[in-house]
Amino acid sequence: GNCLDNACAENFFGLLKTELLYLQEFTSIEHFISELHAYIEWYNTKRIKLKLNGMSPIEYKFAAA
Repeated sequence: GNCLDNACAENFFGLLKTELLYLQEFTSIEHFISELHAYIEWYNTKRIKLKLNGMSPIEYKFAAA
């Protein structure tokens, strides 16, 4: 493989760190896990991306089907 094979994953984890990890302090591993689940839910269903024509990933998936 090469670096382009992981480009999508690297982009997601960069956003995760910027939008979640660096913005709050977690009191426990359970707190972190619950916030991580909430972030992933928000990312997939509500976060608007210009690359996806102003839709969330789930909206884009259903529009493309």
